[in-house]
Amino acid sequence: MRNVGIVGYGSYIPRRRIRLADIARVWGADAQAYERGLELHEKSVPGRDEDTITMSVTAARRALARAGIDPREIGAIYIGSESHPYAVKPSGTTVAHALGAVPEIHCADLEFACKAGSEGMFLASALVKAGEVRFALGIGADTSQGAPGDALEYSAAAGAAAFIFGAEKLVATLDAQVSFMTDTPDFWRREYMHYPRHAGRFTGEPAYFAHTFGAARLLLEKSGLAPKDFAFAVFHQPNGKFPMRAGLSLGFTRKQLEQGWLSPWLGNTYSGASPIGLTAILDVAKPGDKVFMVSYGSGAGSDGFVWTVTERIDEVRALAPHTRDLLDNGKVYVDYGTYAKLRGKIRMAE
Repeated sequence: MRNVGIVGYGSYIPRRRIRLADIARVWGADAQAYERGLELHEKSVPGRDEDTITMSVTAARRALARAGIDPREIGAIYIGSESHPYAVKPSGTTVAHALGAVPEIHCADLEFACKAGSEGMFLASALVKAGEVRFALGIGADTSQGAPGDALEYSAAAGAAAFIFGAEKLVATLDAQVSFMTDTPDFWRREYMHYPRHAGRFTGEPAYFAHTFGAARLLLEKSGLAPKDFAFAVFHQPNGKFPMRAGLSLGFTRKQLEQGWLSPWLGNTYSGASPIGLTAILDVAKPGDKVFMVSYGSGAGSDGFVWTVTERIDEVRALAPHTRDLLDNGKVYVDYGTYAKLRGKIRMAE
């Protein structure tokens, strides 16, 4: 078993955005109530030519630029998403081919609600640690959907994060990882259902917080560390309120949480939420900084990771766009009609 970690990382956020106020106006809802309740202001909107595959390819190419490796050295690709474009056809093979990583590669598409991305990271790092492959790629990407007028429509967004794992050329070492799971149904979508459903009374305490706290406490125990030992912390971001409340309750400070706290301006990128937050942290972290990360996926479970940033981070940071720049610059705001058209919410009568 070898010491492993992140060799390269990259992210992608669509340029289009819609403000929560524009969604609320269409449905006659109180925009300020949604903004206060969710601590969200706007969310990303994918274009007609953007999906989980295209966003994964872009994020992965940025990870490759930072890793500085030949894509043919990647022995496995795992893509976690709630919105794979095909019901029967892998996203992984298309991404692998676009990267030039075929044919000697293992691919799998993963689903575990919002923690499918961290699930891919967990498996990719474990495969490298076991010595089965030299490098492995874990991706979290989603173009999430919420039913028209539903509370999820105010948060369901789009984005991707990609991480190449290896045992050399590390920008961050993986010091500990854990998982915490139970069967707690708070969010689901059956086959043939276009939009997910959610049980509001399960969403907070018995689902998100119980699993986030469970994984976090396991991770602190396993690593032998305390919140004060970390420079940064990032949690799953279904809205702006939950990750901040979780971190503060566990003993982290607002300063430790703010760099990875993207949801108020990005929305909930589901499988990409905490992974995208991690990319924003790596963009600014200094060598020696420790990073605490816990994901969450409905159904329900959390993965937890402890990272330590290495000196190589300063060599690779500028080799691909920074996540905060993607979040803040070049925005194109759309109205609800354009958003509905782009997201396929308008159904033509036959």
